[in-house]
Amino acid sequence: MSGKAYLSVSAEVKAALAAGKAVVALESTIITHGMPYPQNLEMARDVEDVVRATGAVPATITIMDGRLCVGVSGEDLERLAQEGHKAAKASRRDVAALLASGEMAGTTVATTMQIAALAGIKVFATGGIGGVHRGAEESFDISADLEELGRTPVAVICAGAKSILDIGKTLEVLETNGVPVLGFGTDQFPAFWARESGFGVDHRFDDAEGVAHMLAIQSDLGMGGVLIVNPIPEADAWEASAIEGFITQALADAEAKGIKGKAATPFLLQRIFELTGGKSLASNIALVKNNARVAGEIAVALAERTTPKQPAVKFI
Repeated sequence: MSGKAYLSVSAEVKAALAAGKAVVALESTIITHGMPYPQNLEMARDVEDVVRATGAVPATITIMDGRLCVGVSGEDLERLAQEGHKAAKASRRDVAALLASGEMAGTTVATTMQIAALAGIKVFATGGIGGVHRGAEESFDISADLEELGRTPVAVICAGAKSILDIGKTLEVLETNGVPVLGFGTDQFPAFWARESGFGVDHRFDDAEGVAHMLAIQSDLGMGGVLIVNPIPEADAWEASAIEGFITQALADAEAKGIKGKAATPFLLQRIFELTGGKSLASNIALVKNNARVAGEIAVALAERTTPKQPAVKFI
């Protein structure tokens, strides 16, 4: 049985893919575990509107009712947002078990890539990728996102890696997995809330057409995913030194409570939200919208490159 047997693709997304139109995948752990209700529902709808404004079709992805759902909307999207932390957080290792149990789950970057590729979607927008956690030399806590990027042919647009991670080691693992890291209008690898991390990117592109050209070649070569990093807008960015103080406190709190593994990132994001008086959430929403806009532009440019041109009609 093909994995596609478990797919449920919305009519809108199915029609867009059949017509060769631009589609942008959107993950759902940002809805279930990234922010509270009702801000998460408002954010999800706003992000979809941003994608539509570029001419692309949004496809929010989740696991629900024993199905891999692509293009979740309406009552199902609201149900997902209300479920929040009660929903599972699904990485690749969890998918089969969640389908078997029928449990609702938000999909991580890795799982969203997997499902997007299964549905034929080539571009995916998120907030920030997972990576190598600080202290990974002892904990071995490394996100499955990094290996997925090396094997699954989906372009991921994000604001870099979350500042709670070890960014240097994250970039080393991406290199090991053969993942090209492209800077969209930047030579610097961004650190989620901060525009710069002190680390560079592999290649810089300044427009969607250039990225689409590269992605088309990557696809022709049969290679894996591509990471496209897009800095948070300047008006919403934090100075790296300012956010670092909050991160250090949040990490100490997580260690004191013994919080590790897949529970670590949601806890740290919530704790940083508390420590910043909610300002980190506003920045988070701004960068997600910015990534959705860039992803939409890239998806449209890629669709224009790959959709065969119809021959001109001649009238006699």
